[in-house]
Amino acid sequence: MNQDDDEINLGDLFGVLLNSKRLIIAITLVTLLLGIAKAFLDKPVYKADGLLQAKENSQSLAGLEPLTGLFEGKTPVLAEIELIKSRMILGKTIQSLHLDIAARPKYFPVIGAAIARYFQARNPDGAMSDPLLGQTHYAWGGEAIQVDTLTVPADWEDQELILQAGEQGQFTLIYDDEIILEGEVGKLASKQLENDSRSVAIFVSLLKSRPGTYFTVMRQSENQAITQLKESISIAEKGKGTGILELTVESHSPNSAVRILNEIANIYVQQNVDQKSAESQKTLEFLEKQLPILKGQLDAATASLNEYRTRQGSIDLNLETQNILKVAVELKTQITLLQQKRDELRQKYTESHPTIIAIDKQIARLQSQITSSEKKIEILPETQQVILRLSEDVKVNTELYTTLLNNAQTIRIAKAGTIGNVRIIDYAMLPDKPVKPKKWLIIGIALMLGLILGVATAFIRRSLNRGVEDPNLIEKLLNIPVYATIPHSDSQKILESKLKKNAPANNQLPAILALENKEDIAIESLRSLRTTLHFAFLEARNNIVMITGPSPDIGKSFVSVNLAVVMADAGKKILLIDGDMRKGMIHKTLAVPRENGLSELIFEVIRVEEAIHKIPHANIDFISTGAIPPNPSELLLHERFGTFLESISKEYDLVIIDSPPILAVTDAAIIGRLASATLMVVKAGEHPLRELEQSTKRLMQAGANLKGIVFNDLPQLSSRHGYGYGKYVYQYSYKSGKSNA
Repeated sequence: MNQDDDEINLGDLFGVLLNSKRLIIAITLVTLLLGIAKAFLDKPVYKADGLLQAKENSQSLAGLEPLTGLFEGKTPVLAEIELIKSRMILGKTIQSLHLDIAARPKYFPVIGAAIARYFQARNPDGAMSDPLLGQTHYAWGGEAIQVDTLTVPADWEDQELILQAGEQGQFTLIYDDEIILEGEVGKLASKQLENDSRSVAIFVSLLKSRPGTYFTVMRQSENQAITQLKESISIAEKGKGTGILELTVESHSPNSAVRILNEIANIYVQQNVDQKSAESQKTLEFLEKQLPILKGQLDAATASLNEYRTRQGSIDLNLETQNILKVAVELKTQITLLQQKRDELRQKYTESHPTIIAIDKQIARLQSQITSSEKKIEILPETQQVILRLSEDVKVNTELYTTLLNNAQTIRIAKAGTIGNVRIIDYAMLPDKPVKPKKWLIIGIALMLGLILGVATAFIRRSLNRGVEDPNLIEKLLNIPVYATIPHSDSQKILESKLKKNAPANNQLPAILALENKEDIAIESLRSLRTTLHFAFLEARNNIVMITGPSPDIGKSFVSVNLAVVMADAGKKILLIDGDMRKGMIHKTLAVPRENGLSELIFEVIRVEEAIHKIPHANIDFISTGAIPPNPSELLLHERFGTFLESISKEYDLVIIDSPPILAVTDAAIIGRLASATLMVVKAGEHPLRELEQSTKRLMQAGANLKGIVFNDLPQLSSRHGYGYGKYVYQYSYKSGKSNA
């Protein structure tokens, strides 16, 4: 693809945008206004934040750090985050702060809440707004409500109830347009439903409003309340591996955001401490169950030893027997301690756990040593064997009992000193500005979205529009010459706007572009058409030309009027006839009355001289449509119309007839047979090729002499095929006599 092709493609895009600039601007403005409305109508959202520290190991009171290792494991930070989001923590928060009870004023739809916020911002002293628009049931600013208790049947959960304020703190609770109960602020109001065992109860601690104002109250289900709270909180670790958690809560009320965050933090820390204490408590309970058993065994062993000594008298053990006793006591003590540790671990692990298997191996090894020791005892005298076994039982039980008693006391102290492995670093502070909506961001996005939608709509509309924009295509496919290509004129648009706003009076000047701006490029194109018509009429049977088009609103009247003026400027005597006796409006452009025109001439109600309006500023004569007849086609078929044209054409150099569209009615076909030349006005981009083919076919079937096409309202840069006039404007200055490129 060469450079010229690239320029044509850019021209196509620019042409689409230029042709649809009003559509793009309109869509952008609408979208921008919607964005502004959203930015100012959305309820503000406040965010409170706090910091928590989650450490891998818990701490105890000073001096007790070694003890906590007895019953502490590591908890990852991600696990702590999930714990905070758990139903256990959030459920306690909801119950503590009554977050499952929603109570708020009922505002006027869409704009009511924004009006109330504006009033409260202007009146921070808590004044009450007067009702607007005569809507006394709605809240308009300054209202407040606090509901601490709301009990409803299960099928009423997540359903809105209406609370209507009354006089002197009284209120009425309404559900489904039925009064449920009546109550008073500061007192619990309850009522059992009729023909039902269910009841409704409500406690309103605060109610500030005008009598008759509506409030909405709702008891949320536990799942709904937890889901809603979970959506409003976010937790993230600040930095990798720091253990510092940032907890944020978003709410429409800054006070609520602070209360919710602080309550979640407190409940989470307390839960963490309780969980650590629970581990200590389980170990302590196990030891306290073992202590009475060991105490009984110790007492029994001591009593047996004392009884035997009493019967046998005092018996001293030699040094070798004492060593055997010492070894046996140590071995049995170790076995007993290992068995207690094994029983404790069995509460957490199965028999196949590596730790329990290791303990079993240690116990087996000690058992083999005890067996070896017992063989040494068997060779001693019988009296020493008995004394040795009884003394062994006493010392083993004494050692075990003392050890477990010390461990129990140690755990009690450690439990009292446990503070958990999380702590609150920063509590939430009251936010002073909302974080949402971000007004300027919303407005900016709305502006960009509007531009994107406008541009997209322009291209979509262009892709759906199959109208012909290239006059060369008409010549190629219809084999009809294009006599003139008339560019779009901004000056003509201005004239049309003025004409719509102020209908010209009979004594005002005509609103004609050829008179207002002779240098306009559209008028220059009509001068080119004037030259073409001069050669086209060299062999014509008369001097009558009809101007028509396929459909309405394509500019055929504009072409007719301005062509008449341009022809008159060349010294021709011109008669312009408005032949559209259905919707003809040329008389407004020329500032003359409609009455006494063509229809009256055909009916022979008036003479020709009475029907002709002199337009001195344009130097042309004009015949209006006259009174709108009920049957224009039949009227044009009358022989008097043909006779009139034949006689009047002899008095002028050229007679131009502006006719109705050929596809709309048959009037143009009737007039075309009487004219020596017919020009069909085609508006750029408005007509599919099939429509032009049908128009051409109808004119030819009627016997009209279709000389050529006038391609009207070509954009400055056509969006298809790069056809336009934007780069080829050459203007003549009539005042200075110089040309301006």
